[in-house]
Parts: sequence; structure tokens; C-alpha cells
Amino acid sequence: MILAPSVLSLDYTRFNEQVAILNKAVSALHFDVMDGHFVPNLSFGPDILKAFKKASNLFMDVHLMVDDPGFFTPVFAKAGADGITFHYEAVKDLKAISSLIQEIKQLGLKAGIALKPATDVAVLKPFLKDLDLVLLMSVEPGFGGQSFMPSTFAKLETLTKIKNEHSFLIEVDGGVNKENAAKLIAGGVDILVAGSYVFKGDILANIKSLEK
Repeated sequence: MILAPSVLSLDYTRFNEQVAILNKAVSALHFDVMDGHFVPNLSFGPDILKAFKKASNLFMDVHLMVDDPGFFTPVFAKAGADGITFHYEAVKDLKAISSLIQEIKQLGLKAGIALKPATDVAVLKPFLKDLDLVLLMSVEPGFGGQSFMPSTFAKLETLTKIKNEHSFLIEVDGGVNKENAAKLIAGGVDILVAGSYVFKGDILANIKSLEK
């Protein structure tokens, strides 16, 4: 299991200190990019990612919660992303989804699709052979600190069965904590994203509690 702390919750007044802890404790960082349109919140742009690249060699997992992921993909690729995940709901045309997956791969990055809680995993069937990652949102995207939606477990079970025919990883993001982490891992999750839980209090102890 890979833990990818969401840097949306990092204390930026303690940037160097907290990144140093993460560099020793995890192998990936998760970047929630929000445009204020696809979700009702704004987060950060490519310059923040560039700053992390200077301070860390960890895998940079970029999650685009934006209306136009095709526009932002090359921007964040240039800034240092190692993987880019965009929302199925943001690209309605199936050909456009396939094209964007291929563009991400041609840029040398891992390609993923994210699903909102209400979106059925069946919509991914045409793309699974080309995906490196499927991200299940276990809260409504847009804000940190929300409670985990138990309905995620049913979607995870369905996706795990499909996964046996392909080679993608399963990532879950939203409300992850020590109470649900073990069940998610047992259910087949490869990557856990946790923000508020990791950065409240002792970062290292919180990370270790998720890995048990």
C-alpha cells in the first residue's frame, strides 16, 4: 500500500519541516488542483508543485478537479507532475477522454481517471486497458476534512473484481483515517490519500497509524 498525503492540508508556515518528514516517511505526495468551477473551491497552481519538486524527490500525484483538464495537463506536466488524474465527469466525450489519457502517457506520466461518489465505476470500462490509476472519491470533491462515505466500499469491491483483468492501481481519497484504512487496504486499495488526518498533530505517528 502506498500512502500519498494530500498537501492541501500541509501547514505552509512549516513547509520545510513538514516536507522533510514526508520525504522520510512516504513515497508519494498528492496535489488537489481546484479551479473554483468544477468544484466550489480554489487551491494551488503549478508554481506550488515546482516548489515541492525542489524540496522532494517523491512521486508527485496530481489530481485535477477542473473543468478543462486538457488545458491543465501540459501545464502541470511541465511543472513536475509524475502522474495526472482527471475527472470523468469533466470530460463528457468518450473520444476526448481516450485522447487525454494518451496525451498524459505521451508526456511520460502515469494516467488516471477520478470518479465522484455518485458516478458508477461501469463508465470506466472503455478506458481500463489504458489506465494506470483509478481514483475513487470517498467524499464530494472540493474541500478537505469531510467524513468518509461508506458507499465507497461497494464501489471498491466492484472495481477490485474488474482490476483482475487489467493492471491499474486503485486509489481512494477523502475522509481516510485509522478507522477505515485497514478495511480499505483489505478491500484492494493500492494508494490511500489522506490530508487532514495526516497533518493534524504528529505527522509521523499519523502516517504509521494508517500503515498498520
